[in-house]
Amino acid sequence: MNRRNWLVNTGALVAGQVLSSYQLWPSVPFRRGREVRLQSNENPYGPSPVARKAMTEAFEEGNLYTALPTEDFRSLMAKSLGVTPEHIAVGAGSGEILKVAPLLCGREKAEIVAAHPTFELLVDYARNIGATIHQVPLDADMKHDLAEMDRRVDGTTTLVYVCNPNNPTGTLVKSEALQSFCEEVSRRALVFVDEAYHEYVEDPDYRSMVPLVQKGFNVIVSRTASKIHGLAGMRVGFGIGQPDTIRKLQRLMTGSVNVVGLRAALASYQDRDFQDSCRKRCSEGKKSLYQLFDTYTLSYVKSEANFVFFRSGQSIENFRPAMREKGVLVARPFPPYGDWCRVSIGTDDEMKQFSAAVSEILELSGKHGKAH
Repeated sequence: MNRRNWLVNTGALVAGQVLSSYQLWPSVPFRRGREVRLQSNENPYGPSPVARKAMTEAFEEGNLYTALPTEDFRSLMAKSLGVTPEHIAVGAGSGEILKVAPLLCGREKAEIVAAHPTFELLVDYARNIGATIHQVPLDADMKHDLAEMDRRVDGTTTLVYVCNPNNPTGTLVKSEALQSFCEEVSRRALVFVDEAYHEYVEDPDYRSMVPLVQKGFNVIVSRTASKIHGLAGMRVGFGIGQPDTIRKLQRLMTGSVNVVGLRAALASYQDRDFQDSCRKRCSEGKKSLYQLFDTYTLSYVKSEANFVFFRSGQSIENFRPAMREKGVLVARPFPPYGDWCRVSIGTDDEMKQFSAAVSEILELSGKHGKAH
């Protein structure tokens, strides 16, 4: 048996064994020593068994360009979302879509309205190419202040960015309010809705903004395989928009997605059981954190993503290195919330290590936050 057949058959065997009871693979992401990675909102269980098998088989296509698997992926996403393949642009993670979007607006001519804090990739890239950025603080509930964002949109605004659920807060904008906002503002500027954490949302009232694309509004929605699908290292994401906008977007992109990532994403998006299992475990992880924070009367935000934003009771510049000393990596600062921390949901063991570290730090400092 040659090496490839051994890999494929072994992958199929293991996938079959795992799928029979649908136990997730143990967490085996990159570790620096014994550090637990809870800073980047990754799926700690990695790709699904089905996706791993698809990646192994994709080695056979490593000598080929990716036109065919890209079209396969566009077709699958179009069918599942009720649009045509011409409405879909595939990129190296949704990050590539986020970066290219400001270029649609003419570089230095671009004027962008966005919340603050939010996911900064689009905003930072736009600023680096000379765009003007208008940042609108979150409201008292750490949600997008849509009314103020609407007021900031004028005749010079070219793009409005909404991350929903928002990163780093995990908060949702009410669907009716966001839909009305997008319908109105998209008549004046391109609206970009980042739905990276779409699959993790549990709120029954949540609605994607993809139907606005179906109706012809000037809206782009982005999705990614980096989160619930566990393919952050494979770099596969996509945007959904009007065909003319998508054509312009694709002309500005500089590369293509690798075949291993594409085949993995194709498999994973059809693996509903894996997504359901990851969503369930993420929900359980968040509940355990809420209990921890309630015990220490630390403020926190109920999250619709795979992370939680909480008040650590001390400067994040002090809290992060203290956590790292105990082998746990948490996210960077998010001004103006100087004593708030974003922590990703890990495995049960990782959550226990996080909880133990937080308990030790808080008990040593004697600083507890206020009840939420």
